Amino acid sequence: MATGIVGEFLDLKAETDADVLAMQCGDFYEFFADDAELVADELDLTVSQKSSHGSSYPMAGVPLSELTPYVKALVERGYRVAVADQYETDDGHAREITRVVTPGTMIETTGEDARYLAAVVSGGDDGGRGGNSGGTAPSENGRSDADRVDGGPYGLALADVTTGRFLVTEVADAGDLRAELYRFDPAEVLPGPALRNDDDLLAAVRDDLSGSVSLFDAEAFAPGRATHAVREQFGRETADSVGIDSELALRAAGAVLGYVEETGAGVLASMTRLTAYGDDDHVELDATTQRNLEITETMRGDAEGTLFETVDHTVTAAGGRLLREWLTRPRRDRDALERRLDAVEALASAALARDRLRETLGDASDLERLASRATSGSAGARELLSVRDTLAVVPALADAVGESDLADSPVAGVLDGIDRNRAAEWREELAGALAEDPPKTKTQGGLIRKGYDDDLDELIASHEEAKTWLDTLADREKRQYGLSHVTVDRNKTDGYYIQVGKSVADQVPDHYREIKTLKNSKRFVTDELAEREREVLRLEEARGELEYELFEELREHVAGDSELLQDVGRAIAKLDALASLATHAAGNDWTRPELTDDRRLDVDAGRHPVVERTTDFVPNDLALDDEHGFLIVTGPNMSGKSTYMRQAALIQLLAQAGAFVPARAAEVGLVDGIYTRVGALDELAQGRSTFMVEMQELSNILHSATADSLVILDEVGRGTATYDGISIAWAATEYLHNEVRARTLFATHYHELTTLADHLPRVANVHVAVDERDGDVTFLRTVREGPTNRSYGVHVADLAGVPEPVVSRADKVLDRLREEKAIEAKGGTGGDAGSQTGADDTRQVVFDLSSGSFAGGTENGTSTTGDEREAAAGDAASAAGESSGTAEGESRGTVKRVDGLDPETEAVIEELADVDVAATAPVELLSRVQEWQARLDDSD
Repeated sequence: MATGIVGEFLDLKAETDADVLAMQCGDFYEFFADDAELVADELDLTVSQKSSHGSSYPMAGVPLSELTPYVKALVERGYRVAVADQYETDDGHAREITRVVTPGTMIETTGEDARYLAAVVSGGDDGGRGGNSGGTAPSENGRSDADRVDGGPYGLALADVTTGRFLVTEVADAGDLRAELYRFDPAEVLPGPALRNDDDLLAAVRDDLSGSVSLFDAEAFAPGRATHAVREQFGRETADSVGIDSELALRAAGAVLGYVEETGAGVLASMTRLTAYGDDDHVELDATTQRNLEITETMRGDAEGTLFETVDHTVTAAGGRLLREWLTRPRRDRDALERRLDAVEALASAALARDRLRETLGDASDLERLASRATSGSAGARELLSVRDTLAVVPALADAVGESDLADSPVAGVLDGIDRNRAAEWREELAGALAEDPPKTKTQGGLIRKGYDDDLDELIASHEEAKTWLDTLADREKRQYGLSHVTVDRNKTDGYYIQVGKSVADQVPDHYREIKTLKNSKRFVTDELAEREREVLRLEEARGELEYELFEELREHVAGDSELLQDVGRAIAKLDALASLATHAAGNDWTRPELTDDRRLDVDAGRHPVVERTTDFVPNDLALDDEHGFLIVTGPNMSGKSTYMRQAALIQLLAQAGAFVPARAAEVGLVDGIYTRVGALDELAQGRSTFMVEMQELSNILHSATADSLVILDEVGRGTATYDGISIAWAATEYLHNEVRARTLFATHYHELTTLADHLPRVANVHVAVDERDGDVTFLRTVREGPTNRSYGVHVADLAGVPEPVVSRADKVLDRLREEKAIEAKGGTGGDAGSQTGADDTRQVVFDLSSGSFAGGTENGTSTTGDEREAAAGDAASAAGESSGTAEGESRGTVKRVDGLDPETEAVIEELADVDVAATAPVELLSRVQEWQARLDDSD
């Protein structure tokens, strides 16, 4: 068993559940045993060996002042790092764990994005009790909790330890929970006791998020303990005053506070505001919609090419965080949105004032994070100087606004929430206290200016006097003793010394004591020099200690007023975000949307905000209202249907983020949610195919959307058989139209659905136009009224680079299908099973699209007659009917009768011949075709 310093390390490591321990040993933090090998592999440190009572242990270390970047690197790789600091005792020194740095409690971050720690509590944690959500009371959209697809409710708390921001809410179900976690993307998630065994939820968290999951003391989630923690931190009545009536939310908040306290992050004092947020004021954006609309990351996971990257012209980290929040949490409060739009409009129309404002903002540091670092005790003198310099920006911002066309706009009001007198006092206090170029080490002196503290000034004067004596000693010795080549210097080994050239070393006075001989000189010391050295060292130590003491008092004073710094930081962030939106609007010909209270989305010459940057974009109009609230969008692949629908959703989102929109004009009725189903990738590892994902996304929309929502459907039902797909798409359309009544855009290749416009009053058809001349096809990307009359899949295949023989053959097959003639299956097999025919062998068959199989062809090696083939072709093609979607709504031929068939088959053919396809409802037609197929299967 290890003893000594290694034993102490191992004992401390056993006290914590951290992955790695960094233990201070003098001027270094050391890692031993397995931890040394781990950090060596991860951080490319050199491993040495430490002997301890006959055993040897791996050892690696980093200098005291360089621990932070190493800890940061480890934490970003997902490790929890414990730090043990050394302190002096009567018997020497001892060590104890002072903090545990985790992904959600790391203060020293250099990234601009928020870094959230989240806690989640389920109603199942307390037997179903949970705030205001008991029983099966109807929710806002009329569904009871018993009707929900996913479990719930859940309490959610989110704290950004780098800024002190603290948010709590209660969400209804697992879908809403995933949406919020995806939106905030916490670095670390603490699941409540009941959720630790919820494999589905934990898997979803790990799949959706880039952060880690950590287990924390179950008692921290207990109602009494959590509520007490919240009251202690924010005040007894705070939860009620900010509208938090959910016990689940409070329990999550209490768990976060307990975790921050236990890990020793030291930032609790920076968490001064408890903010409740919920469904009343924000637009619901589930995780699928956030991904599909590529708000903050593309479908490939990139930042470039997103909505945020497009409109982000911020010049501060805090401004970028706020703009991201506006885009991922659009609002429903029309008055608040109008104020934001007023500010953007004022900034967009005042170019010179906006440029001056943005230039001034560029001098601001991230005050919210600086306040948090001051509170945690990790801020150095340079960070406090950044606080000083940023507070100095406030009057400059006020001048930039007040002396311009912005003076009477809402922009001026952004600074009204700042106590400018206190900000000025702090600016003067920090300017008078801190040296302009302080050293990196807080204890070596030089941190504090002269004139700040009388006692310090006396020490500085005595120290400077002693230094002056030393600085002039060499000249005095030369004059007094007639020596040449004399210098006075200092190093760690010899201390202060007098160095004399060897040529005159024998001329030194008797009171010089030689301490070292060098190649060309000798070093001496005198009693007086030794005394002066002790005095200088005493004064330096006293000065360093007093300066550090004064600095700590100053930092604590700053931390005590962190709320002021946060106010200033938020105001700067808001100005920056508003200016960013205005800059983009002015530079890209965006317009202010007209917000309305009716159910309308009327866009004149709208454009996709991201796509328009990289292509010669074709604008399109859009009109959704109570009369025509459901548009069925048809047209070829690659023609722009998806772009058209996404741009509609993004224009809605931008308007409710308080931004201008890419259009000539836009009337936008506020929505409570935006829901999209736009393609899907196979998730086979999770046991979910493309079609399963599609149906789950459709299910979420049908359960969640309301009459005040916007729904975007880009294909439904394409992942299964034709009949199944059409039936699902048809039924979903009816449900959305009749029951949900949400504003809907539905792109489909099922042209059967376009007939719904004749039967459902709010459904209308639009299509993406195509210009076809002499066999050449041009996608115009212009949306026009009415349905399209055909598809251009073979043409798209050609554009995609499919080999010419395949494209040519597909064209011929398509022509035969349209003409309902038999198709020669080239290279088909015939005769005995397993026999092969050459590539030039053919047989004539008819492909029955309804069943997905060939009809006709060879039988026992003998081909059918031409009349039989034509009859089979007629039967199969008629049975397929309009439901195949292949001929895209073109007319079909008559049914040809064949002699010698059994009575049941003849009866089916007679019934088929009597059907008026154009006059029969599609659903009824599908039903009859299925009945005929069943009867034919049972016949001989």
